[in-house]
Amino acid sequence: MASATDDRARNHVQEKLRRDELVTSMIVRLVRSIEIVRLAKTAGFDTIYVDLEHNSFSLETTGQICLAALATGVTPFVRVPAVEPQFVSRLLDAGALGVIAPHVNSAQEAGEIVRWAKYPPRGERSVAGLLPQLGYRALPMAETQGILDGLTTVVAMVETAAAVERADEIAAVEGVDMLLIGAGDLSTDLGVPGQADHPRMDDAHRRVIEACRKRGKHAGLGGLAARPDLIARYVGLGARYVSAGSDLDLLMKAATERAAMVAAIPRQG
Repeated sequence: MASATDDRARNHVQEKLRRDELVTSMIVRLVRSIEIVRLAKTAGFDTIYVDLEHNSFSLETTGQICLAALATGVTPFVRVPAVEPQFVSRLLDAGALGVIAPHVNSAQEAGEIVRWAKYPPRGERSVAGLLPQLGYRALPMAETQGILDGLTTVVAMVETAAAVERADEIAAVEGVDMLLIGAGDLSTDLGVPGQADHPRMDDAHRRVIEACRKRGKHAGLGGLAARPDLIARYVGLGARYVSAGSDLDLLMKAATERAAMVAAIPRQG
């Protein structure tokens, strides 16, 4: 049991999901400095994930953001560009508490995430020594590995028709905690790009959520930030993790609205 002065990290996402509460997430795609963590915290987000699939952040920059998040109480996840140890293991060693893997289309691919995110015997994550999630404490190796395995969330993204068809087997993989639906890529693969409310998309969301409920895993929603009606629909069906947009999306929306407001001010004289 950790003491009151223990500086070990807590995975607030896991804690809220265990209580069947809704988790709010922001993607970090634009801001490269640690201030983005405090902004996310003040705004009320539970977690951020640095999107290395769609930006040019370095591992060093990503690690610094993760460290700031650990210190602030915002749970840091990272979406990796590929499921390979040079990304998965190194980013976890740098302070991430979760790995989001894009384009997972089978149980075998889901197992690869677990392979590099978890220690033996479940996976093959290499032992790195003192790590920031434990406040750089020196603990017995078996204890360290058990704690970190417990803290690490593994997320498989569902972004294709094939992944939807195999959602049950992906959700059944031991060590996978969540299936996160990526509405943008999924709609494109289903032949209805950008049509989040198309019947094919509705069917896909329902099937993935049902697979997660069946297997005791969590379902997440991505790419629906502009459609609160759809978010409400799928939260009602059991989804509990909502990716509410990126820093870039939020900045552009607020900037556009503010510019339009000023431009609309009546001129006198």
